[in-house]
Amino acid sequence: MPGLLATEPVPRIEELYHHRRLSLVRLAVLLVDDLPTAEDVVQDAFTALFRRHGHRLGSLDDPEAYLRTSVVNAARSVLRRRRTVRAHTPEREQHVPAPEEDVLLHEDHREVLAALRTLTSRQREVLVLRYWSHLSEAEIAATLGLSRGTVKSTASRALDALGRRLEGLR
Repeated sequence: MPGLLATEPVPRIEELYHHRRLSLVRLAVLLVDDLPTAEDVVQDAFTALFRRHGHRLGSLDDPEAYLRTSVVNAARSVLRRRRTVRAHTPEREQHVPAPEEDVLLHEDHREVLAALRTLTSRQREVLVLRYWSHLSEAEIAATLGLSRGTVKSTASRALDALGRRLEGLR
């Protein structure tokens, strides 16, 4: 489905949901660090898409890009709300991952995720979209509303910071 050709039929929202929901949830988990919230973010993106365009998505050039952008924007909103709440409430105990999350992640993945959490939100978004969602610089720029140069420099700085953090763990 990535990069639909003009000759391909426009997918129905049910097909898009069936084929892309899991990858969008994975993207959202990497951005918000919380599986239930990530699932809510993706569900809200599909709901908004349905409200705006119905079952047929012919009015959209790239429905997947629309959903990706919706998920990233919703993840940003979730993180802003969390920051606001944390500014007005005392610190609580750290989130304990659900048992299914622990099973899904190998130790090295946990180290990378922990290192990702130390990056700025923009750096994390760029790296997740580049290496997890396999988007090009142009697609990342369009999704995040940045220039390609900003995406390139942000990715470079993020990889440097990530490398330093992971070397410190070893």
